[in-house]
Amino acid sequence: MNVYSKITSKGKLTLGLVFPLEAYSGAIAKMENQEQLAKRCEELGFKVLWFRDVPFNDPNFGDAGQLYDPWIYMTHIMNHTKHIALATGSIILPLRHPVHTAKSINSLQILSKERIFLGVASGDRPIEYPAFNQNLDNKSELFRDSFFYIKALQKDFPNYTSKFYGSTNGGIDLLPKYYKKTPMLVTGHSGQSLDWIAEYSDGWLYYPRDFKPLQMVMHQWREALTKAKKDWKPFMQSLYVDITNDSKAKPTPIHLGFKSGTDYLNTHLKLLESYGVNHVILNLKYGSRPANELIEEIGENVIPNFS
Repeated sequence: MNVYSKITSKGKLTLGLVFPLEAYSGAIAKMENQEQLAKRCEELGFKVLWFRDVPFNDPNFGDAGQLYDPWIYMTHIMNHTKHIALATGSIILPLRHPVHTAKSINSLQILSKERIFLGVASGDRPIEYPAFNQNLDNKSELFRDSFFYIKALQKDFPNYTSKFYGSTNGGIDLLPKYYKKTPMLVTGHSGQSLDWIAEYSDGWLYYPRDFKPLQMVMHQWREALTKAKKDWKPFMQSLYVDITNDSKAKPTPIHLGFKSGTDYLNTHLKLLESYGVNHVILNLKYGSRPANELIEEIGENVIPNFS
């Protein structure tokens, strides 16, 4: 069983964490003690560590993510852990050449002993597109072109013509070879219809929603899968959390999530599981306590309920 199968199961929910594994104000994190925290996440039973892809700091956006190139940082954390899954959340396909993306995927899969899967996206910061000499109006088409080019590059001596990124004529081959399929989950809509996502992706990676809107989104996802004649594909989402010292503390809103005790966090996650959510990516950016305390609290009082 590959690492992706271990964290995605119909009717079950698993938990992961996104870098930076810390609370921080403003756009730029300190990125301190991340290796030690990653090791502890693995020991406590978190299933996935997620790596964002943010090429530029856009002051109007307000969050620069984990700062480092995601492939390099995944490799760094890979070398400090043993078995926890490593996922991109999410690689911006239109702003990276698909040949380089495919080569990075293959390299990391082999070096990590198959611990990698991908969230892929078209990007949420339009100001970045001119820096890559790409036309924002082509964003949706660029995403599809890159997506299918990467898929084609998994074959021996691929013969593929891309509208935007070039072509191979079957006379060259991409190395190293990794013959198994690397799962690719579409983030948000990435300029695509839900029918397209249901047909071609390996799952859907979405954003925090209140329970009623989430139920509607889940209904739409199931309808799209039925239309595509797919029995099931995983649904994942992010969630910002801050955990208090009082396990019974009631929830209060924070941006894209809530502050509460672990009792409510368990209740909230169980509801998400009942709606069909298969994995939740916890973000500690707005934590009011040190990240190591939050990780220990969740690891000891929440993770055992979702193992």
